[in-house]
Amino acid sequence: MNTRMRRAVHPSHSVLLLLALVLGPPSSPAAGQQPARVLTLEEALELAESRSEQMAIAQAGVDRAAGAETRARSDLFPQLSGSVAYDRALASEFSGLFDSAGGAPCPPFVADTSGTIDQRLAELERAVDCGATGAPADGGFTDFEELPFGRRNTYRFNLSFSQNLFSGGRIGAQSAVAAAGRRTAEIALASTRAQLLLDVIRAYYDAALSERLLAIADATYDQANATFEQTRLAYQAGSQPEFELLRAQVSRDNLRPTIIRSRADRDIAMLRLRQLVDMPRTERITLAAPLEGDTLAPPAGLAAELAEVEAALAEMDRAPIRQARTAVEQSEAAVDVTRAQRLPSVSLTSSYGQVAYPSDAFPGLDDFRRNWTVGALVQVPILTGGRLRAEEAMARADARIAEAQLQQARELALLDSQSALEELRAALASWDASAGTVQQARRAYEIAELRYREGVSTQLELSDSRLLLAQAQATRAQAGRDLQIARARVALLPDLPLGATGASGMPTGGASSGTSQQTPRTQTPPLIRTSGTQTTGAGGLPGGGRF
Repeated sequence: MNTRMRRAVHPSHSVLLLLALVLGPPSSPAAGQQPARVLTLEEALELAESRSEQMAIAQAGVDRAAGAETRARSDLFPQLSGSVAYDRALASEFSGLFDSAGGAPCPPFVADTSGTIDQRLAELERAVDCGATGAPADGGFTDFEELPFGRRNTYRFNLSFSQNLFSGGRIGAQSAVAAAGRRTAEIALASTRAQLLLDVIRAYYDAALSERLLAIADATYDQANATFEQTRLAYQAGSQPEFELLRAQVSRDNLRPTIIRSRADRDIAMLRLRQLVDMPRTERITLAAPLEGDTLAPPAGLAAELAEVEAALAEMDRAPIRQARTAVEQSEAAVDVTRAQRLPSVSLTSSYGQVAYPSDAFPGLDDFRRNWTVGALVQVPILTGGRLRAEEAMARADARIAEAQLQQARELALLDSQSALEELRAALASWDASAGTVQQARRAYEIAELRYREGVSTQLELSDSRLLLAQAQATRAQAGRDLQIARARVALLPDLPLGATGASGMPTGGASSGTSQQTPRTQTPPLIRTSGTQTTGAGGLPGGGRF
């Protein structure tokens, strides 16, 4: 009978072989492969901050805002510009205008004192007719060739100067708007850095939790496999029925999908961490992030004690509040800009230039003539069709919106801060509640294993103890992960945007002023019992959940 029962079990061995081929042997470093790099949280934060594209964008925004502030203040200072121009006339309306009739050249007028009166009058009339007469030597033209009309080559060197004397407060208001924009960009940079640090901390501990859950799943599978081997030997010896063997085999094989899922979750979490710290996939890394033990140090020195947080909560100046307050100042300065447009503006102007009309291609130093003017410019808006009134009304409306948004930011920041504080309280309570549970569950499993090996207990009791141990280990690791993220979030709270994800990975508080990366929380399955027995799902865990 035992032989027939053993033969009935043999087909299942092919299933085990197929699953073993699918899962493959445990991963191990290949020959000659570089050892894995131990990546600490501090190193991950440093790498992410130095390689983050979001940080580069935020820093560029600060530089751009600083440039805009400098540009707005530049109107307070003198403006000086220079220009150099050269013109070559290919055709001109003045060509031949001063030539004699018939296009013949007109020789210049030369007085001949030795000629008769008739000869001298004839020469004067000829000079007048062809335009060769000049002016006396009192500074007038002696030749029409000295005039600028129709000259083929023209050189101009100009300097233009201007200085605002009065702008009705417009320049000062524009400088205030630009300064508020720079402060907003600096707050956005600090907020981006805080969000990046929180994202890296969350991704780091998510990856560490995934590795821990995979290790728990592997250990649980090894325990189930040891039970199966023990039952198989007992069955071959005739001391255990086939039912117990099949039960041990199914209990072990049900854990394989959990291992596959846990390994996939670990790989995904590692990919997310690599993306944040900008590390290639070919570089092997391991994490130094203990999630169990009697004590758990704050991540990267970001200490956050409940007493300190509660004391500073009422006076905490969050980044969204600072941004909203700066927006109010900016909108008020914009109102001043629109009001200043109604007032006159006065500026001093001056222009200095050198001009030359050489007959040849290049002028000489004696060919240049000077132009220099000084003046004042007064501009007053007289009729704008209601444009200035409309712009002022729009600016005042923007100011009222900014004030309302400031009040809204204060309320949402208070709610978000209180939510972060409650998250930290809950994480601390969960961590304290899970203390000692793993040791107790491990001791209970050792006793159940001994009782089963001595034949005074059932396999159901052993499976129940094994699942309780796995659940206690997963709960402890999850509590450690949640505590570390809650600590980091509270420590970074002054610079975090509203709605930054908490320890659970879900957004809390109001609408966020920035985009935050969210990662789903790994849920610890509840313990469900039905009629004195434990209900397990497809993953081999209570309630059908995962580690």
